[in-house]
Amino acid sequence: MLNRFKNLKIVQKLQQVSPKLKWLMFNQMQDYKINSEYIDMIFSDTDKEVNSDDTRLEAMVRDSLVKEFSLDVENMKSYELLVDAVVHNLKKKQLQAADGEEEIA
Repeated sequence: MLNRFKNLKIVQKLQQVSPKLKWLMFNQMQDYKINSEYIDMIFSDTDKEVNSDDTRLEAMVRDSLVKEFSLDVENMKSYELLVDAVVHNLKKKQLQAADGEEEIA
């Protein structure tokens, strides 16, 4: 593939660049890819909004379970299953309510 571009001036210039400079350029590019701006560029805002809504809902469920039962509920083996079940039921009720509103309108 590089054979196609070997006559381009930029490719010829890059071949003359020292290995240390290439490594430095590579490291800077990797730092940029880890940056949040790069992630924002790749993922759309709607995906992040949905994930943040799910995360907030799960955090609210966890807080309410701890308040209702006790602090020891977090140490139980079935705690994660309980959180998942409550979140699932809340989402299911929300979808049913949204479907009911669509039928009325």
